Amino acid sequence: MPVVIGKKPDHDFSNPVGMLSDCHRRVERFLGVLVNLSAHAGGALEDTQRASLEAALKYFREAGPLHTSDEEDSLFPRLRALDHPDVRAAMAQLDRLEADHRVAGPLHNEVDSLGRQWLAGTLTAASAIRLKFITRQLAELYTAHIAVEESLIFPLAAAVLGAAVHSEVGHEMATRRAVPYASPIPRS
Repeated sequence: MPVVIGKKPDHDFSNPVGMLSDCHRRVERFLGVLVNLSAHAGGALEDTQRASLEAALKYFREAGPLHTSDEEDSLFPRLRALDHPDVRAAMAQLDRLEADHRVAGPLHNEVDSLGRQWLAGTLTAASAIRLKFITRQLAELYTAHIAVEESLIFPLAAAVLGAAVHSEVGHEMATRRAVPYASPIPRS
């Protein structure tokens, strides 16, 4: 099944936590593409494999950093600013998630470089092995990372951050993507 970068998400900016979760589904799909393709790294790419590899590399090059900023610059600081017992209990997890981002960034850069080499037909046998290793490493990292965010951090944010804060986070996410943000219409 081809994955489309511009596919309409299930949530919009009025539900930033939902959008972050939607992004996790895309991370999982595109990372799955990279893991599956890298199992055969170095060989000739069929047209559909080439398109899938290009789309996955583009996703992590362009959308991945936006997602990290959404969390580290918008969501996590607002959680940290609260004097709430559940947030205080989750602080170590927030620190761990940010550490995961610092580990993942350079790995993504390396995958991008190796993937571009493969697309150009210049991937060496040693680099093919490295690509396979790194994509598996990223898959393991994201499995644990996403589990913590979706079982603890996102439900916590949904519960303790008020509507105004959700709106601020959603507005910042939209601004990061240079798209208009429409404030949610209050329901009666």
